[in-house]
Parts: sequence; structure tokens; C-alpha cells
Amino acid sequence: MKTLEKELIITNKLGLHARAATKLAQLSMKFQAKILIELEGRQADASSIMALMLLAGAKGKSVKVITEGKDAEQALENITQLFTDKFDESE
Repeated sequence: MKTLEKELIITNKLGLHARAATKLAQLSMKFQAKILIELEGRQADASSIMALMLLAGAKGKSVKVITEGKDAEQALENITQLFTDKFDESE
């Protein structure tokens, strides 16, 4: 099974707060791949809003996105884009 990893920086002002975590979880659920977000040694299932919020990812923090499975590449691409777009938040 294919596993991909990528380091991303949280660039939106509020970090992985409720709205950003919800967007990430909703996006993650569209894929069959297992998606994990790792921050400072702790991992969260990307499809769980609560788990993502418990990571307390603040602006400027680096997270590792780990995707594994059939559509891992597409999942990683889309999640990278979500981070790049600052979770579509107007700053």
C-alpha cells in the first residue's frame, strides 16, 4: 500500500480552529485513503474534527500530513491545496 508524507506549515491566522478543522475533516472524508495529521509527535485522524482541534495547531506550526491507500496521492494534493489556500479564510 502506498504511503505518502508531506510537511506543511499552518499559515491561516487562527490555525486549526473549529472551522478549519471542519473543512479539513470534510475534505478527508471524500477519500478512501487513511489520512493522519501529525503535530509535535501527536497524530490525529484527519476525518475527526475533535481530534484535529486537540492538536491545537497554531499559525506557523509545521504539521506532517500522512496519506495511505488507494487515492493517497490525490488526497495529499487536495489537502496541500487547502493549507495553501489558508482554508479559504479571508484574513
